[in-house]
Amino acid sequence: MRKLCTVLLASIYFVAPAQEQKKQHDKANYGLAAKFSPTKLQNLIFSTDVRPNWINHSDRFWYEYRTSTGKKWYVVDPQAKSRQVLFDNADLAAQVTKIVKNPFDAQHLALENLEFTDDEKRIRFEVKSSKDTVKNKEEIAKLKNKSDTLKKKVFYLEYDLATKQVKELDESSKEKAKPYWASLSPDTSRVFFAKNYNLYWMDKENFAKAIKDDKDSTIVEHQFTTDGVQHYAWGGDQYSTTTGGDKEDDETKKRQPVRLLWSPNGQHFVLTRKDNRHLSPLWVINNVGQQRPTLETYKYLMPGETDSTEVDMYLFNAQDLSSKKIAVNAFKNQTVGIYNKDADKSSYKGKYYISYWLGDNEEFYINRSSRDLKRIDIVSVNINGQTRSLVEERSNVYLDIKKPYFIKNGSQFIHWSQRDGWGHFYLYNKDGKLVKQLTKGEFNCNDVTGFDAATQQFTFTANGKERNEDPYYLHHYALPIAGGEPKLLNKGDFDNQVEVSESGKYFINNSSRVNSVPQSNLYSSSGQLIMKLEEADLDLLFAAGYKFPEPFKVKAGDGITDLYGVMYKPFDFDSTQVYPIVEYVYPGPQTEAVNKAFGRSMDRIDRLAQMGFIVITVGNRGGHPDRSKWYHTYGYGNLRDYGLEDKKVAAEQLANRYDFIDINRVGITGHSGGGFMSTAAMLVYPDFFKVAVSGAGNHENNIYNRWWSERHHGVAEKVSAKGDTTFSYQIEKNTELAKNLKGKLLIATGDIDNNVHPANSIRMAEALIKANKRFDFVLLPGQRHGFGNMTEYFFWKMADYFAEHLLGDSNRDQVDITEINKEQPLRR
Repeated sequence: MRKLCTVLLASIYFVAPAQEQKKQHDKANYGLAAKFSPTKLQNLIFSTDVRPNWINHSDRFWYEYRTSTGKKWYVVDPQAKSRQVLFDNADLAAQVTKIVKNPFDAQHLALENLEFTDDEKRIRFEVKSSKDTVKNKEEIAKLKNKSDTLKKKVFYLEYDLATKQVKELDESSKEKAKPYWASLSPDTSRVFFAKNYNLYWMDKENFAKAIKDDKDSTIVEHQFTTDGVQHYAWGGDQYSTTTGGDKEDDETKKRQPVRLLWSPNGQHFVLTRKDNRHLSPLWVINNVGQQRPTLETYKYLMPGETDSTEVDMYLFNAQDLSSKKIAVNAFKNQTVGIYNKDADKSSYKGKYYISYWLGDNEEFYINRSSRDLKRIDIVSVNINGQTRSLVEERSNVYLDIKKPYFIKNGSQFIHWSQRDGWGHFYLYNKDGKLVKQLTKGEFNCNDVTGFDAATQQFTFTANGKERNEDPYYLHHYALPIAGGEPKLLNKGDFDNQVEVSESGKYFINNSSRVNSVPQSNLYSSSGQLIMKLEEADLDLLFAAGYKFPEPFKVKAGDGITDLYGVMYKPFDFDSTQVYPIVEYVYPGPQTEAVNKAFGRSMDRIDRLAQMGFIVITVGNRGGHPDRSKWYHTYGYGNLRDYGLEDKKVAAEQLANRYDFIDINRVGITGHSGGGFMSTAAMLVYPDFFKVAVSGAGNHENNIYNRWWSERHHGVAEKVSAKGDTTFSYQIEKNTELAKNLKGKLLIATGDIDNNVHPANSIRMAEALIKANKRFDFVLLPGQRHGFGNMTEYFFWKMADYFAEHLLGDSNRDQVDITEINKEQPLRR
């Protein structure tokens, strides 16, 4: 026994000095982080995917792709297995230069709004010039400064694919875009819109006038509802009302869009209406937007608050414009959604898109959800007013739902459900009778992408089915309606984004991982590779010193659940040093902040690591919905604390695995839900997390919006003996734990954030002050939830904060943020 102890002591004595020899990394590398700013990345990362533009609803498509040699345009014919350049860049540049009188060359062609003509023999596009021209009447009418009448001329050009000649077209020949407010009837004889909260229509002749001049006083409009008012409108309700400052045109006098869904024969349309006048308002003050600070008022329903009215559904007869209210109520404060038909060739009348309901001329389909989202029905609504429930989903936690996919001329539909704990497809008859479950197993199905009537098989996307892969990687599959095993159509250990042609015969597959170069390929619906299209040009990025991050897998706090993450190291990583670790977090539950594919957004992760940190992102129980229902709803009823343990144990496991991680210097940061989570981490595990930077956090979810808070945390529905239904909501708040703060905390918010109201951050500040805590606070003037044009400024404030408090080194003693100044040319 004594000999064994001696051996163990010798082993410990041998290992300890090696650990001590690692030097603590304590230098912030501002220069390396600045090398990968968003401005610089624009010239280091070019196209990373192929986005097909299907030509006249056929299988042929064109796309543009940018590399370090410039941009090229290609046309692809899948059936002929051909891919050709759309034109010779040098020849086109020379012809455009002669017409526009601005010089262009093959590498610097700037073509906008490119489209094929209907006969597919020519393409048309626009080119901006430096030539001044006078603005049109409509543009001048919108000007605040009426003397600003000049603009740069835009040339409208046409290229003949056979003769390879370019000619200028008169601007009047250009088909003007449909006004944003216009909703056309299927026969295009009438155009519908909202004004002054009511419904109007105009005929084809007057619509032509409106396209030419929106303010033409001779336009004849016909009003057909009269009782619409603000917040109880038939259409055109504004999200917010701004008062004070320079008065603009009365919004109620402007035409506004209205969402009408049409029957296929154009005889009926349907819409919903809700009385929101009783809902309490919120306010933000824009202190910097205009000469005088302006007040913005908007309706905002918070969790647990009383909602005294229900969503109403109205069916209109398109001929006489009479309407009738359809009784669809089943639950108190229910949500109602009308399904629209997926757009296809039949959805377009010329260039105009018609929005049809999902269904036929006699009935359409909706979903209705209880306020607590534990009950969701798919319902058929007949134009005679009768309704019938086709599918009823029930659960003890909140439910998700997807649009049904109809097949076999509408006699059957494919329904998505998590009723067995995983997202799977079920086949139903039109009458609501279950035929069978189509997919089964421990994987998650996502969306139906097509159905082939000839082969009687459907295609769909799913993740988690391929073993020994990251379960979040999305793949494309085919499966016969008769049953069997799904066939994998895009093999390879990658995450995939799929674009399917309207016929369903082909799909473009964009694939990558966080540690691979993105590739784009064309496949047939059977999974046959038709041709390789593109591989992203990352040469300049790598030449600048970029290195791929490293995916990893750890266990959750239960020691059982697998969590997947990504580790980002400094590109000048030194294995002889030990680095602080920073977690970038977003708790979900609607997503997780873990990249699965290569992306150009590196601001808060890759670039932060270059300051001298190991930065990680990792999932947590209660996170992404693309796993089991258990995983997704783990945090139900505990929306503050549910993900924190997993963030802590993930960092601990990585520190055990890698001796270059200093587990005594742990930082955490995030935005929105991540801002909420990073502050919560500092208060729930105050001896573990040492520094946090929290942006736009919903620190008090009782004053965040009802939809997100009640959905993911839960709301209690109570029915009295008399049958009255009420709702109550209780949730833990960050402010309740302010006394626990031990480390360094920076809170930031935009002062006109109308998503996560600034009150969240202000109340957190108040609680910390009352607890006699030192902390830091940044207010970003004139910024909403995303921080807008101050995002870069905030990044460097965050970098400073972590550098100072995790590394003991920062540039905070310098007044100028020189890293930003170097990117901006000094004009004076």
